[in-house]
Amino acid sequence: MDNACYQLPVKLANPSLFDGRGYFAGKWRHDASNKTFSVTEPSSGQVLAFCADFSQRDFVEAIENADHGFREYFSGTTAKQRGSLLRQWCQLILENTEDLAKILSLENGKTLTESKGEIAYAATFVSWFAEESVRSYGDVIPSSYQDTTVLTLKEPVGVCGIITPWNFPAAMITRKIAPAFAAGCSVVIKPPSETPFTAIALVKLALQAGFPAGVVHIVPTKDRNASLELATHPKIKKLSFTGSTNVGKMLTKLAADTMKRISMELGGNAPFIVFEDADLEKAVEGALICKFRSSGQTCVCTNRLFVHQNVLEEFTKRSIQRVQSFKLGRGIDEGVTHGPLVNAAAVEKVKSHVQDAIKKGGQLQCGGDVPAGGSSGYFYQPTIITNAKKDMLLANNETFGPVAAIFSFSSEEEVIALANDTEVGLAGYFFSENINRVLRVAQRLECGMIGVNTGLISAAEAPFGGVKESGIGREGSKYGLGEYQNIKAVTIGTSQSK
Repeated sequence: MDNACYQLPVKLANPSLFDGRGYFAGKWRHDASNKTFSVTEPSSGQVLAFCADFSQRDFVEAIENADHGFREYFSGTTAKQRGSLLRQWCQLILENTEDLAKILSLENGKTLTESKGEIAYAATFVSWFAEESVRSYGDVIPSSYQDTTVLTLKEPVGVCGIITPWNFPAAMITRKIAPAFAAGCSVVIKPPSETPFTAIALVKLALQAGFPAGVVHIVPTKDRNASLELATHPKIKKLSFTGSTNVGKMLTKLAADTMKRISMELGGNAPFIVFEDADLEKAVEGALICKFRSSGQTCVCTNRLFVHQNVLEEFTKRSIQRVQSFKLGRGIDEGVTHGPLVNAAAVEKVKSHVQDAIKKGGQLQCGGDVPAGGSSGYFYQPTIITNAKKDMLLANNETFGPVAAIFSFSSEEEVIALANDTEVGLAGYFFSENINRVLRVAQRLECGMIGVNTGLISAAEAPFGGVKESGIGREGSKYGLGEYQNIKAVTIGTSQSK
């Protein structure tokens, strides 16, 4: 069985990019028993294609091969050489944007416009770390001992286990493995079973760019026990995971047995605050981008909108008008602004949050149901609920869907307390034209990332990560490279022999 067996319902300029096999030990392959799992197209609810389903034994083989590849092919390379490979990979990603976006849109459900935007975003991490690779300097430290010099060296940690989520199938791959490659590490990737094909296509392009076969491996599976090898195998030196807080905690406990380095980007419950002195036009635009991008399926999207009582009515009216202009549909179809949720379970979760909110006094302003007409896909109408209260499910759990819950507040002290009343702290947003308030509130919000007068905060140059139970470590930026490096101190006695 080869990649010719995989056919998409759209035409690709480079059909070989769409593949359902894994890659490790230097070849594209299936599980020995040809075991596969189905991948559903969210827009139709039908099977899109099948992907190879690998076992625990396969993960062990991939890890062993990655360890060999790290020592044999990559540990001796220079930062300049690795930067050159990353630049070539970036160029190939950009040249294949159209095909990659089609694959992403079909398996994830995003609109084609959003998918193209994600591919461009994914490429920025590759170009960023191509440049960071040659700017990772050590230090010469003044010693407290006479005739002694202290040097620091930055070295790759070794083999990295990479577990990525379905909501950003391209960007979460590059945000993790571009710094790993820049540092000189090898990787074993477990792509999301909901959206494996975009990740596989990116690995194909990395190999085409010239990365050695022994340093990049991708092993799809639906078997959670198999993928746990990435958290337990002693030759994995670093584990990077993006996903739910509960799974992140479990993986962290497993990784502790071998004292692995970890990066955990976990759940959020982002507040979005509109103060009475905000520019309402900007605030509405920021809220719509922040809340409804990817149909609300982003870890940094707002989950709770806090609007000052003096501007509540106007903000709500403008928001409803904009949301009612959205067009639901299959992501690759022209004119569609918002696609489906990822699966039936996601729809049911959104339903339960909306029903709970209405039961507890929330007022439904628009949306609030699956679309009429019996659509076979996993769609839910973009929804606005006012009179939201802190005891509702949508106030305490990440909805991860197209539901804007609007809370009112009357003072800065009150809203900061409400915003921080959560066990997680990934992202937060607020709108104000008062510079003193901007500085004051930015310091007091308990989040790893803050957007002030903007709903867009993610960029290759900006550190990405949370506080509290939203995770450990930072991705992107100059700090992201250090997550894949060990610092070695070298103390040298410099006195002459007598």
